[in-house]
Amino acid sequence: MSQSAVRVHAELRSDILGGRCQPGARLREEEIAERFGVSRTPVREALRRLEADGLVVVTPRRGAEVVRWRDDDVAELVELRALLEGHAARRAAIDGGVDLVVLRELCERMEAHAEGDAETRGERGADEITRLNMELHRTVHRAAGRLLPDLLVRLIDVPVVRRTFHTYSEAELQRSFAQHRELVEALAAGDGDWAAAVMQAHIRAAGATLRSLRDPEPARPRSGPDPGGR
Repeated sequence: MSQSAVRVHAELRSDILGGRCQPGARLREEEIAERFGVSRTPVREALRRLEADGLVVVTPRRGAEVVRWRDDDVAELVELRALLEGHAARRAAIDGGVDLVVLRELCERMEAHAEGDAETRGERGADEITRLNMELHRTVHRAAGRLLPDLLVRLIDVPVVRRTFHTYSEAELQRSFAQHRELVEALAAGDGDWAAAVMQAHIRAAGATLRSLRDPEPARPRSGPDPGGR
């Protein structure tokens, strides 16, 4: 991509992942071009890249819009994450290459940002916990082999996952932190089955919270993000 397209892609990606562009929002080429002071060519490049990232759907005559996540999408996403991240945790535990010092430091930093109640913590605190949580998971992925990190990016770097810590109750937050600590213990012990079980329970518990917060929606016969919201 051109430098202009890279810049547009990065900014729009940040807007989508940060929740500033809501699911179903139209992304009009002319408005984006005006916002960034570029022609439509780099805008189209950026939108194609966002579509490849799984964040945008581009349809003829309708243009681009932010992907909508339905209940069955979320259920499939959670199960895929549980399977792949469970495998990653098992591999990391058996291979023994994960940086336990880094993982423990990430746990401590998340817990420090969670001090006080949700109102005191605010959006910035939740954003930082989210960032640290993503880094903890990626540290495990990187220790599990060369292919897994790339496979898992599109299952984790999506708005419906990134906003999880913004919705947690205090009890859910502490449960998540306790599971992080137990995961580190399992990795330190080199126990692949234990590490996989903890990771899968961790992912599925987060998924249960996500599903409980969503409005009931009718199931649809196919999987994958719904481009038109119909």
